[in-house]
Order: sequence, then structure tokens, then C-alpha cells
Amino acid sequence: MAWYQESFGNDYLLVYKHRDMQGAYHEVKKMISWLELEQGAQILDLCCGMGRHSMALSECGYVVTGVDLSEVLLKEAMKLDADGQVTWINGDMRHVPLSKSFDAVVNLFTSFGYFDEDEQNEKVLHEMHRLLKKEGRFIIDFLNPVYVKANLVSLSERQEDDLTIRETRVIEDGCVRKRIMISQPGEPDRHYLEQVKLYERSEFEAMLQKAGLHIDHVFGDYEGQAYKQDISSRLIFVGHKEG
Repeated sequence: MAWYQESFGNDYLLVYKHRDMQGAYHEVKKMISWLELEQGAQILDLCCGMGRHSMALSECGYVVTGVDLSEVLLKEAMKLDADGQVTWINGDMRHVPLSKSFDAVVNLFTSFGYFDEDEQNEKVLHEMHRLLKKEGRFIIDFLNPVYVKANLVSLSERQEDDLTIRETRVIEDGCVRKRIMISQPGEPDRHYLEQVKLYERSEFEAMLQKAGLHIDHVFGDYEGQAYKQDISSRLIFVGHKEG
């Protein structure tokens, strides 16, 4: 079983329960200005996870569809969406089970680079192109590999109630890999892997061009600062579908 099929389950909710709606609203507010879309526009949140950004986009007046492979995370998203504002779809980001097209596709919070082969990661970009209307807008919010390599925290540990969550991080095989161990009294330790392939700006730009996605802006954080290789925490591409 692939790491992402194992890791995005019930324990993921425990490891990342500190992520809140307030942070998602702050990020989305800035992104809205980048997309330059009118209210009522159709937006696809590709790899929506627990739905925080999908819900924030919906609250801002957009018609939102969220797609994710994890049934556990989608179930959590549906709980959050008590009024059924968002359309939730279970699917793989390389083969999205939708034929309609969107005014914008967003891929947020480093939900790219999950696959070992470049070809598989490129499929995601080609799907984004397929799902966009002519001149449709996109945002890909990725980590900045240069910053990650320079600032990697190799070990961290924290308590969540009676759980001990220990995370170790390494750079290997062109990826950043995080190994998570969850310890609970009276229970065997649980182990998970998370990994992201580290595509630097030039490599990412080449893949986007190949997929027919034109870059309009490259930002280095959620405040909209220009990307600077050595100091930016994020690598955020904003652009549109060519042709």
C-alpha cells in the first residue's frame, strides 16, 4: 500500500488537529485576490483533505467542489460542512472522476509531489489543465525546497492528551520524508510515513509549461511577498490555462 493510502486516516486527524479554520480563512482571503474571480465562480479544491480551505472558499461566495482520496478526511470535511455547501468527491488527483470544467483549480498546503515518479506527479498538472475552463485560473501552494533543506527540523516530539507524537524528518532520494510514531499507554506504537518530492522552482516551471499552465505570479508566502529562493517559506504558483 502506498504511504498516502496509509497516512491520511484517523491518526492523521490526531496529528494535525491543531490546524484550524481561522488559518484557512486567512490564507483564502489572500488567494481570492490572486484569482480575481467573481462570486459564484466554480472552484475545484484538489486534495481538499479535511475541507478547511474548501469551506473558507464557499463562505466567500464561490461554488466549491472538494476532491480527495481519503474517505476518512472527506468524512471529516462533511461533518464540518453541516449545511452541504460544498460538493465532496472521493477520487485520485491523477484521475479525477469529473468531466465538468472549473473557473479555478487550487492545490493547497503542499498536496503535490506525493509520487516517486515524475510522470505520476505531472499527471496531476495535466488533470488540472483538463479540468480548467479556457483561461481558467490555478494556484499551486508548494513548500520551498531550498528553505526546507536549510531549515529542516530533524526531530520533534509533543503530547496530545495521552498520545506522544514523535516526528523525524530527513532529506533522501530527492524527497523530504517525515516518519511519525504515535505512542499510547497500553497500545503498540503506530508508524506512518509522509513524503514530498522536492521540485525546485525551475523544475516545477518546466512541468507547468509542459502541462499547458502559464505562470502569472510566483509568491513566497501567504501574504503575497515575491518568492526569494533562500528566505521564502513557500513556493506558490498562480497562473492560468493557456489556449
